[in-house]
Amino acid sequence: MNYLFFSTLSQMGFWITWLLIPILAETVPAISSFVKIFFYTIGKPKSEKDPSFWPFISIIIPVYNSEDTLYECIQSVYQSTYPIDKIQVIVVDNKSQDKSFKAFQSAQNSFPKLNMQWMKTEQGKARALNSAIYSSSGAYIINIDSDGILERNALKNLIKKFESDTTISAMTGSILTQKSLIKSTKNVGLKWLQRLEYFEYAQAFMSGRSIESQNNHLYTMSGAFSGFRKDALMKTFMYDVSTVGEDIDITFQVRDKAKGKVILCADAFFFVDPIESWNKLYTQRQRWQRGQIEVSQKYSGNRLGLKSFFSNFLVRRLIIDHTFMFLKTIWLFASIALLFLN
Repeated sequence: MNYLFFSTLSQMGFWITWLLIPILAETVPAISSFVKIFFYTIGKPKSEKDPSFWPFISIIIPVYNSEDTLYECIQSVYQSTYPIDKIQVIVVDNKSQDKSFKAFQSAQNSFPKLNMQWMKTEQGKARALNSAIYSSSGAYIINIDSDGILERNALKNLIKKFESDTTISAMTGSILTQKSLIKSTKNVGLKWLQRLEYFEYAQAFMSGRSIESQNNHLYTMSGAFSGFRKDALMKTFMYDVSTVGEDIDITFQVRDKAKGKVILCADAFFFVDPIESWNKLYTQRQRWQRGQIEVSQKYSGNRLGLKSFFSNFLVRRLIIDHTFMFLKTIWLFASIALLFLN
């Protein structure tokens, strides 16, 4: 009888443990996030009105071997609804080995009304951005990647939000992959990967960053599309050239050093190319994780510890991303294995 009781208790404990992992790591955070977004959406004010005048802005496009995408990127700036005479475009080449300059010349010829200039810097995105910032003339600095395109109203929506709230120092736009390129992918496996990437981006920006923005807890602005008040940006040490997570680092600098507010502009969209291969996915995620750990170590000080989980969003983010993720991965693969064990 005792054997049966303890055997049953042991089996119950085993399955309850496996059920607790997805409940704690998936279900509870999902419900909590849904409730936060629901009430945030209800209480969200109506869209901002157009300002009485549109300020002059500087758009920085770092370039490295971008001959295939640069023209369309510049074209998207030209076709935006933002007043063309209020835009400065600085294209910064950091040691490209292809014909990126030829693509720039072609854009110059096609869009003569667009104020554009070409710069050369040492290799590295952070170095390129820093050089262009010092050469910029705009009241707002906007960085976009050369392998993406702006939605027509993205610049207007970004600046409207800046102008309607003077406490905002920096913003990230919403990044999505281009659906048309996903549809044209022939490889079935790669197409499924690209679809998953699309929904991951949608969830990360429409949900994750929306929640983080509410308490000025945005962990990182997207390096693909971000905007800054120039005066706030000049209070920082600029982009850190010693880390691969320069976009995370500048987010923390604006918030911690410049004491600024960093949020998401949900209706400012930038569309990037979908991932090209599994190898590129691995390299990309490895770089993201390395950058997150480097910057977290730099800004955590002595605050790391389980006791700071509820009081410090940096600690909370690290535990969720690097500890809970480990449990979720084990649960997923172990659950599949358990099926074969009946």
